[in-house]
Amino acid sequence: MRKNIFWLPVILLSAAIFFSCKSEKTFEIKGEFSSAKDETLFLEHRGLGGIELLDSIKLKENGAFKFKEKAPENPEFYQLRIGNQLAVLAVDSTETLQVKGDAKNLAGTFSVENSFVNDQIKQIDAQTQSVKNRIDDAEKRHNAKSIDDMAYLTELDSVLTSYKTEISKLILGNPSSAAAYYAVFQKVNDYLIFDPYNKQDYAMFGAVATSWDRYFQGTPRSKHLYDFTMNALKTRKQQEQQAALLENAPVVTDSSLPDIVLTEVNGERISLSSQKGKVIILDFTVYNSEFSPKHNIDLNRIYTQYKSRGLEIYQISFDSDEHFWKNAASNLPWITVRDPQSVYSRLLSTYNVRDIPTAFVLDRDGDVVARVENYTTLSNEVGKAL
Repeated sequence: MRKNIFWLPVILLSAAIFFSCKSEKTFEIKGEFSSAKDETLFLEHRGLGGIELLDSIKLKENGAFKFKEKAPENPEFYQLRIGNQLAVLAVDSTETLQVKGDAKNLAGTFSVENSFVNDQIKQIDAQTQSVKNRIDDAEKRHNAKSIDDMAYLTELDSVLTSYKTEISKLILGNPSSAAAYYAVFQKVNDYLIFDPYNKQDYAMFGAVATSWDRYFQGTPRSKHLYDFTMNALKTRKQQEQQAALLENAPVVTDSSLPDIVLTEVNGERISLSSQKGKVIILDFTVYNSEFSPKHNIDLNRIYTQYKSRGLEIYQISFDSDEHFWKNAASNLPWITVRDPQSVYSRLLSTYNVRDIPTAFVLDRDGDVVARVENYTTLSNEVGKAL
C-alpha cells in the first residue's frame, strides 16, 4: 500500500506533463520540393530580432518534408530556405500549410495551397522585386549619364507611386492581415518603400497598427508596430509644423530658418547664417538639367541689378555629379554650394521643397519673406525685401 502511495505523485506528474505537451498548440508546414534530392531544407523564423533557425531536414528523392512548431500568438512570418533561395510564408495560429515548389527556382515556383494571405505575400514579393529591378535600371542609366538628375528623380517617383497605388488597395482591403503587415515593411535597397514620415504613406502604417492593436493586442509584433507608428507620427508632426512656417511665407517670427552649412566650389564650408544682414535668395536647384542655363541667366540679371543694394544668392545644387557641378558653378558670381546627398537630401523635406527649382527670399534678419516657385515674380519679391 505504501509502495502504491509513493508512486502516485510520480504517475500524476507524468500524466500532467503528457497532457500538457499533448495540448500545446502547434502548426505544420509540409509538402514536396522537386529537384531537391540531397538538398538541406531549413525552416527559419523571420522575427523582430532577426532570422532564427528552427529546424532542418535533408531531402530525399521525392523532396517530401514536414515541420511542426509551436503556434504563434499572432500571424507570424517564416521562410523555407535551400542554399540562398528563399520562400516566405505567413502562419496564423494552428493551421497546417501544404506547400510545393521547384528547388531550382524556389521563389518563382513556391506556392501554398488554399492560402489567400500567402498568395498576397507572393504578389507583394513579385511587385517589390519588379520595383527594385526598375530602380536599379534607372540608377545604372543615371550613373552612365544617359538621364539627368531630374529625369532620374521623376522616374523613381513614377515607379514608387504606381507600386504604392496597387499595394495600398491590398493593405486597406484587410489591414489586420499578415499580408498588410508584410507590405508596409517592404524595402528596396534597404529603404522602406512606404515612408512612415510621409503623410500619405503614414496612413498605411496607421491602418495596420490600429487593426493589429485591436485583434492582437499585447503581442510583440503589435506593440512594435504601434510604437514605430506613433514615433513616426510624432516626428512627422514636428516636420509639418516646421514646413508650415516655410509654406505660409511671409513669416513673422523671431527665429530664422534652420541653418545650412555646405561646401562651396573652392572647398570652403560656408553657412547660410553667415550672410545675415543681407537680403538673400536661397535657391534650390540642379545644374545638370535642361532648365539650368536659362535659370542661372535669369538669376544673374537679378543679382546684377540688386547686388549693390545688399543682395546675395545662396544657391544649393542637388546634382549627383560633383565634377559636373564644379565645372558649371565655377564662374558664377554668387555663393554656390552642393548637397552631396543629392535628391535624397533631408533639406528638401525640411524646407518643404516640392519642385526644383524653388527659392526663398530672406530679409536682413534671416527670416523668410517670400517663397518663390514662379521665378517671374522673384525680382519683384527681392525689390520689396530691399
